[in-house]
Amino acid sequence: MMPAIEKGLIQIYTGNGKGKTTAAFGLAVRAVGHGFNVYIIQFMKGNDDYGELQGLSRLYPECKLEHFGGKGWVYKDTPGEEHVQEAQRAFKRAQEVVSSGEWDIVILDEIINAIWFDLLAEQDVFNVLKSKPDHVELVLTGRNASESLIARADLVTEMVQKKHPFDHGIMARKGIEY
Repeated sequence: MMPAIEKGLIQIYTGNGKGKTTAAFGLAVRAVGHGFNVYIIQFMKGNDDYGELQGLSRLYPECKLEHFGGKGWVYKDTPGEEHVQEAQRAFKRAQEVVSSGEWDIVILDEIINAIWFDLLAEQDVFNVLKSKPDHVELVLTGRNASESLIARADLVTEMVQKKHPFDHGIMARKGIEY
């Protein structure tokens, strides 16, 4: 079967504003609409209550989503062992999926955060970027993308927060933020 994409690029959605995951998943919906196969791996998402888990399952088998993550918050200077192990499991799965070449688009949701929280080595992620098959479009999301990571991408979009309901005491809402 011919790949859907002749030349796959590397995309990054980063920044402190809302919309990184939403943009990546919007791309997934668009791609499935054109007959592409999309594989999503979520890092640092240990909760089972994210709406995208149920929503994107409706696009199966063209779109597949796996999520990994420990329970509770991750702290930068002292990440729990469960968080480290789950990030490593997610990364191993990402390596398998990307290198297989079976998927037109691979989205590594929150992988940039996993790097920033020292759950993954940035050099290991660079190795995946360098070794991806030519026809695979690779999308990375998360806050705090390094300049080195940005330099390796073909498209970088930074979400900038100008105003957020959280600033006014409105907490994350089911179906909107998760």
